[in-house]
Amino acid sequence: MDDLRVLGGGSGDPLLLLLHGLGATGDVWAGWQPVLAERWPGRWLAPDLPGHGGSAPLPDYIFDALAGAVQPLVEPGTVVLGHSLGGVVGLALATTAPVAKVVGLGIKVAWTDDELGKAQALASRPVTWFDSRGEAAERYLRVSGLTGLLTADDPAVTQGLLHHDGRWRLALDPKTFGVGAPDMAGLITGSPAQVTLARGANDPMNSDEQLRQWGVPVLTLPGLGHNAHVESPEQCLTLLTH
Repeated sequence: MDDLRVLGGGSGDPLLLLLHGLGATGDVWAGWQPVLAERWPGRWLAPDLPGHGGSAPLPDYIFDALAGAVQPLVEPGTVVLGHSLGGVVGLALATTAPVAKVVGLGIKVAWTDDELGKAQALASRPVTWFDSRGEAAERYLRVSGLTGLLTADDPAVTQGLLHHDGRWRLALDPKTFGVGAPDMAGLITGSPAQVTLARGANDPMNSDEQLRQWGVPVLTLPGLGHNAHVESPEQCLTLLTH
C-alpha cells in the first residue's frame, strides 16, 4: 500500500472506494468531496491506480494485478464505484476481496481487433516529453478524456504530470494502455458482490444494449457522457443507492 497515493475523507461506515479511469488520477473525484460530506454516511478513499499519478508502476498491467494493488484498502462491506478501467478493476477486486457492491460506470465492454491493436501500439511507445507544461496538460486532458471538463491549471491535471529538467511528461505509464479487453462474463459471474453497470446516455464508448447482455442491472444517466462522474457527482451518487 506504500506504493499507492491515496486521497480520502469522511468517517464511519461503509467505506466507499472510488477508482478512476485510464489516464486519470484520484484527484478526478475532487468534485465529489462536498457531495460525499453531505450525503455519504461513511469514509471514502480515492487512490491513484498503479502507473498513474503518484502511484508506482507495475511490471505488467493486467486487471488482477491492478486489483491486487488496491486490495489492501478494502474492508468488509466496501462499496466500489469505478469509472471505465476503474470499473473493471472494481469487478476484479470483488472476486477476491470482501466487497459488498460494485458500480461500474462507463466500462467499454466491446472491443474490436483494431482497437486492441492500437492500444497495444500505444503501450509500446516510449514516454513523450514536452517542452512546456501547457503541451503536457493538453495531452493529459486528451488521454484522460477530460478535455472541456477540466482546465489545464486544475490540480487534477497537475497531479497527472511530471516535471524534470525543464521538461514535462504525463505521470501515466504508457504500458497501462496494454491492459486489454475485460472478461466481463467471468468477472460478473465470479463476483459475490452486488453488481450494477452504468453509463452516461451520451457515452460513445458503450451502449445500453452492450451493457444489458451481462444480466445485471443497468442504469443510464441522462445528459451525461463518458466522464459522467466529473460532469455531475450529484447525479452519479444516485448510482450507489440503487
